[in-house]
Amino acid sequence: MPNANVSSTNVPTLTANARGRRWLQGGHPWLFLNDIAAGDPTAALHGGLVRVEGPSGECLGQGLFSRASKIRVRLVTRGELPVDRDFWRERVARAVGVRARLGLLDPRGACRLLGGDAEGFPGFVADRYGDVLVVQSGTAGGDRLRDLWVEALLEALPWVGRVLDRSDSSVRRLEQLEPRVELLRGAIDGPVEVREGDLLYEVDVRAGHKTGHYLDQRDNRARAALFARGVRCLDVFSYDGLFGVRAALAGATSVLCLDQAPAAGQRALANAVKNGVGDRVSFERVDAMGDLRQRVRRGERYGLVVLDPPAFARNRRELEGALRGYRELNLRGMELLEPGGMLVTASCSHAMGEAEFVHCLREAAAGAGRSAYLVEMRGAAADHPALLTLPESSYLKCAFVRVE
Repeated sequence: MPNANVSSTNVPTLTANARGRRWLQGGHPWLFLNDIAAGDPTAALHGGLVRVEGPSGECLGQGLFSRASKIRVRLVTRGELPVDRDFWRERVARAVGVRARLGLLDPRGACRLLGGDAEGFPGFVADRYGDVLVVQSGTAGGDRLRDLWVEALLEALPWVGRVLDRSDSSVRRLEQLEPRVELLRGAIDGPVEVREGDLLYEVDVRAGHKTGHYLDQRDNRARAALFARGVRCLDVFSYDGLFGVRAALAGATSVLCLDQAPAAGQRALANAVKNGVGDRVSFERVDAMGDLRQRVRRGERYGLVVLDPPAFARNRRELEGALRGYRELNLRGMELLEPGGMLVTASCSHAMGEAEFVHCLREAAAGAGRSAYLVEMRGAAADHPALLTLPESSYLKCAFVRVE
């Protein structure tokens, strides 16, 4: 599918019904199966370009078509301009320019370069770790345009020497796509070293979560470290331990990282040693929820507790159970805090909004019998853009809560 024709000539046309037109004119870039009133979907390629018009024949935009997903079209432009190689080169250059203005193009650092649907690259993200580019496609359109987008990124960042395709996420099943891990350029024989300010860490781009790492929490880790000096820190769902290692660098007296994955624990300890804080960072392999209950019973107390779990709800159907999980988890976190301690708690469940998350925290505080104060609510780092008319792109919520 990569290397496909990207010309916008002879583009098939689909007609949206009145509801679909309202949805698109409201700014959302997705057209759903039930919102297509007319047109011949069989004329469109899986992942190919289609033109979308309204019931009166007006052009609503052009987008990439899916024959499998309930999201039938993901718009890439609202106009009639040609969607060709120059169109995509300009869009990639604009995205890279945003990162340049954010100061994120240090060749030793890491950042997200292409932010999926929010930046007009449907179902496709590109992350950079040092000189390694890791791309991940979850859609047929992303597969079809992968090589063109990678080519444009390499033109913009000629010092990137290695490229890996980590298109192995479960979301590909929704588009009837097989998982794929493919080395496109160079050689990757081990972990990639990244420098993030005064923090040095390793990323397993071949087998790590997502594209290898959680770049979206970069700024929140730095913020959380401001509350670490002179206190004990508990980093729950620690993955590679960067919340905890940053806390140790900022002066935490001790850091305990908890995670179920032994490999994550090994990376956390290795990162601690790499940053000269190995004597203050430890790791335990546990089931977090049960382990936190035991720590509460033993009367343990910490000045900083970080809760950064995986998504508890992948869709609205799973939300009720997720709410119970978040309430329980944050209740235990609050019980483990000494008076005046800081709880840094996150949810990456896009199905749960900020108001619902805050409600969970409110109920957790009541259950713990603690007075809790919302100091601030933060989101993903600036290189993970959230399009206002695409609420799904605003998925990360990170609350800083002072507990008395």
